[in-house]
Amino acid sequence: MDETIVLVLLVLVMLVGSYVAGSIPLNVSMSEDKLQKVTVFGAGLLVGTALAVIIPEGVRALFSERVPLVTKDYTPEPAGHSDLHSVIGISLVLGFVFMLLVDQLSSRYNDASNPTEKNITATVGLVVHAAADGIALGAAATTSHADVELIVFLAIMLHKAPAAFGLVTFLMHAGLDRNRIRKHLLIFSCAAPLLALLTYFGIGNESKQTLSDFNATGIAMLFSAGTFLYVATVHVLPELTHSHSHTHALLPMQEGVAPKMGYGGLQLCEVLILAIGAMLPVILTMGHEH
Repeated sequence: MDETIVLVLLVLVMLVGSYVAGSIPLNVSMSEDKLQKVTVFGAGLLVGTALAVIIPEGVRALFSERVPLVTKDYTPEPAGHSDLHSVIGISLVLGFVFMLLVDQLSSRYNDASNPTEKNITATVGLVVHAAADGIALGAAATTSHADVELIVFLAIMLHKAPAAFGLVTFLMHAGLDRNRIRKHLLIFSCAAPLLALLTYFGIGNESKQTLSDFNATGIAMLFSAGTFLYVATVHVLPELTHSHSHTHALLPMQEGVAPKMGYGGLQLCEVLILAIGAMLPVILTMGHEH
């Protein structure tokens, strides 16, 4: 029961935090430089979390499911493990490809001439991203490792806050009235918490018993690791190194705003922030007992 309470609290913090972060451009002006540093740190944290926390936890969850089946009889062990090895790869690739498809579909619709459609598809694209983040948090909660859950939560929050900020900034530039912007922001803020709860209760203890072949927690975590890697490497980092006028690649370019010219690489301090963000999950899980 404690696990459920912790998840509900994290989900509420995520909902409020995301909404508050998105409300900042409506009330105060934050410098582009500060926002960029937060986004760089968030990207590093996403990479570090995917590689050092989610993938190892997902693999551990998959293999721990098969242990009682293997120990009784030694002969089926190689076959069982080779099955699981292919599941690891498939889950990671599916997560990555899923986000690629969401991106491509969003950018296709963003090219539509109707500005109202542009605003809706920008929001829908980010909502799907947020929903995938929710799956990661829900799956992390089922592992019953509080430290893993907190690291995944931190990575999602540092990625969601700039995304909410970027969405609202884009919608303000698009000329939407404030009430409509708040509705868009509320839908975006609710996506990850709802999916986190659905994933947690959907692959809880009852369904784990029915899914005897593969552990749903492991598959969900590996799938979300694929989505994290896509968001960080294909999405956020290229966006920062080839700076446009906003902080999220799913948002279409604002009309009348020229893209920044000149050298597009990260500054030295940004590279350091990125490295610290990527190493932080590794440091935090060093004392983690399996």
